[in-house]
Amino acid sequence: MKPFADTLREIIAHDGPITVERYMSLCLRQYYATRDPLGAAGDFTTAPEISQMFGELIGLWLMEIWHAMGRPSPCRLIELGPGRGTLMADLLRATQVLPDFKAAAAVHLVETSPALRQRQQAALAASGFSLHWHDRLVDVPPGPVLLVANEFLDALPVRQFLATELGWCERLVGLDGERLIFGLRPEPEQGLGNPLRRGDVLEWPAASIDVMGELARRLQQDGGAALILDYGYWGPAYGDTLQALKQHAFVDPLAEPGEADLTTHVDFHRLAQAAVAGGARAHGIATQGDFLQALGIEARAASLKARATPAQGADIDQALARLTERGPTGMGELFKVLAVTDRSIESVPALPALSISS
Repeated sequence: MKPFADTLREIIAHDGPITVERYMSLCLRQYYATRDPLGAAGDFTTAPEISQMFGELIGLWLMEIWHAMGRPSPCRLIELGPGRGTLMADLLRATQVLPDFKAAAAVHLVETSPALRQRQQAALAASGFSLHWHDRLVDVPPGPVLLVANEFLDALPVRQFLATELGWCERLVGLDGERLIFGLRPEPEQGLGNPLRRGDVLEWPAASIDVMGELARRLQQDGGAALILDYGYWGPAYGDTLQALKQHAFVDPLAEPGEADLTTHVDFHRLAQAAVAGGARAHGIATQGDFLQALGIEARAASLKARATPAQGADIDQALARLTERGPTGMGELFKVLAVTDRSIESVPALPALSISS
C-alpha cells in the first residue's frame, strides 16, 4: 500500500495547495483509521485514562440532568469520540445506583475508527446497556438526549487566516519539492473584517460550529443536555493553536502527516454562540478543575483512598492533582467545560448560567 504521505503529496501536486482545514481532515482520517492513539504506548492520554473519578462524576452529573428532564424513557445516552470506551464505562458504572436509568438509557457511540470501535466493544460488553455505533450524530435515532464529548471538538479541522496588508489571507499547505510547507492564498477572504495587527492568526472552526448547531437543533426538538469538555479558551482571540502530538511529545504538524495527532484549541465562545443560535441554552463556562471540585472529586478521592493500599492511595492523589492542576498548562485550568441544554432546563449542576447572544 502506498504511504499516506505520498498520497497527500499527489493530491497537492494535482489540486494545488490545500487549506489547513482539508489538510487536517485528510490527516486525521488516516490517523484514527489506523491505530489506537491512547495511553502510554500511544500518542496522548485523556482524563478518563488518568482516573475513574472523572467518568464517575460525569455519570452522576448526567443522572441529575435526567431527573431534571423528568426521567424520560427511552433516553439516548450519546458520546462523541468515545476513545477506548473508558469514559462511558466509568459513567455507566456510576449510574448503576439508579436502576431506572439503566432501564431507560440506550448507549449510542459516534465513532468512525474501526480500531477504536473494537476497544469500545470490549470495554462496554459487560455493562448490560444496549450499545449502538454510528458514524455521525445525525444517525442517532430520535429521542431525549444526554450527550458527552470529551476531547472531541479539538480534533475537528479548522480554517486558518493570517492578517496581512491585504486583509485576512487563508493559510494553505503546499509543496517545496517533496517537503510540505505553509503558504498563503494571495487574495484576501471577504467578510472577516479588517485585521487590527499584521501577523495575527484567525482560526475559523466551521466543523465544530456545524456540530454544535446540529446538536442544538436536536436538543430543541427532542430535549436533553450535552456536556462538552476540551482544552481551549473563551474568545474572541487570535493565535495559531495548531499542534501535533506523537508519542506524548509535540512535533512539527507538517513533518509526519497521518502519523501524529493534529488538534487546535477550542473557541468556547463561538460554540456557545452556535448553541444559542440553534435554539439551545448555554451554561458555563468553568475550568475543569472547578467543575470537578464542585462535583465532589476530593470527597470521591478520599473514599477511594479509604479502601486503597498506600501505593494505590499515592496514585489516587497523583490523579486528583493532575485532573485539577492550576496554571496555564495544567489540565484543571487549560480544559474548560460547557453545557448545552434545551430551553426548558434553566440550570445545571456545577456550572453557572451563561448569558450570551447569538
